[in-house]
Amino acid sequence: MRSDLVFGALSQVTNRYQLCQLASKATRKLHKPNTRLQDTTNDVLCRFQATNPGATAAHEVPITQPVERRRAA
Repeated sequence: MRSDLVFGALSQVTNRYQLCQLASKATRKLHKPNTRLQDTTNDVLCRFQATNPGATAAHEVPITQPVERRRAA
């Protein structure tokens, strides 16, 4: 049942609103045209049980280029 999948996914994401947002974004990205949307959503929730979906997005650090400093003449 989907409620079991939701409660399993809540072990990784403690905020229900954040879980809903992440699940909807992942469902949109993973959905294939000839499959049911419900199956894609269930697959996303199964993936969320095993890994923390917000961990990789929250810890991304942009790579900065070193800034050249000019010296006064």
